[in-house]
Amino acid sequence: MPLVRTDEIVAAAVTDGVGAAAFNIITLEHAEAVVLAAESVELPVILQISQNAVRFRGSAGPLAAAGRALAAESSVPVSLHLDHVDDPDLLHRAADAGFSSVMFDAGALPYAENVTATRAAASWAHDHGLWIEAELGYVGGKPDSPASAHAPGVRTDPAEAAEFAGATGVDALAIAVGSSHAMTTRSAVLDQALIARIHEAVAIPLVLHGSSGVSGDQVREAIRAGITKVNVGTALNLAYTGEIRRALAADEKANDPRKYLAPVRSAVAVAVADLLRVIAGR
Repeated sequence: MPLVRTDEIVAAAVTDGVGAAAFNIITLEHAEAVVLAAESVELPVILQISQNAVRFRGSAGPLAAAGRALAAESSVPVSLHLDHVDDPDLLHRAADAGFSSVMFDAGALPYAENVTATRAAASWAHDHGLWIEAELGYVGGKPDSPASAHAPGVRTDPAEAAEFAGATGVDALAIAVGSSHAMTTRSAVLDQALIARIHEAVAIPLVLHGSSGVSGDQVREAIRAGITKVNVGTALNLAYTGEIRRALAADEKANDPRKYLAPVRSAVAVAVADLLRVIAGR
């Protein structure tokens, strides 16, 4: 089916009281695995390409084009989201590349500057047909983040979140509630009561970043408390690189990437399917 809009997937999740799953991709094998997994469990999925992935590839165009092609051949709804953007030039290229949504990340700035930058980004995004997510509080694990997701002042304040959403006009809000990017163990402890308070205070969908470090039970509880969009990246990379290590260790003479990328794609698809079931409440 044709590429769908991210806001359609998120709105359907809100209506159904489930999560909307979003997976960060870096390579074609990532993208193929995510769509294969979504088809296997018959659930919609959001393909995310981060600003860092764009910098790695040199351009958003080729991987975004692959996402569009996979969506066109998929039996389930697939959308394309540009993640963690702080470069206005990249934001301004998003719609032409086929993205229907973007996460504008000014979360490292002081509150007033975050509001100003995000309001401008949201205005531009809406004028160009993009659904926009922002961040308040600061999720750990990024290079310029506080040392810990539990550092004082890091977590999102409910009253400030309501004020921020109204002042910026964004469509969704990523919140800091104890998760951290780039975690390789599922040991993060979420503040579920804080999620519920923010959900009560804020009318727009809430987003959980750093979900690779969160157990399935905690993800389910977070969705019940008010999270809608659930972002996952590192879990895919762990499956990807782990399978490459196994394949090359088993055959030191291997030189045909097809021989090890096929099991890599399968391993990532298994990981994604498991996460999709959790996020969809199955």
